[in-house]
Amino acid sequence: MYHYLFIGLIVFLIGLLGSVLVKHVIKILISLEIMLLGVNINFVTFASFCDNVKFDGYIMALFYVGLGAVELAVALYIFYLMYQKNRSSEL
Repeated sequence: MYHYLFIGLIVFLIGLLGSVLVKHVIKILISLEIMLLGVNINFVTFASFCDNVKFDGYIMALFYVGLGAVELAVALYIFYLMYQKNRSSEL
């Protein structure tokens, strides 16, 4: 179990580092999706090892996948509007 949690932590930290260090909007969005992937790994790990009767971890993971899709759609629209105005994708 701890191996999966460690992998989830590493993936989350890679996404956090990418979102803090990069100025390009698309790369920040990808980093945020990587952070959500790390959270999903932890939810599924806890659901697999600790919750044998209920499927709360799996439901939360599916919720975060949907949340990530909506977040990406809204952020890409904002990026599109920003690019039309400034003709640049830098923040």
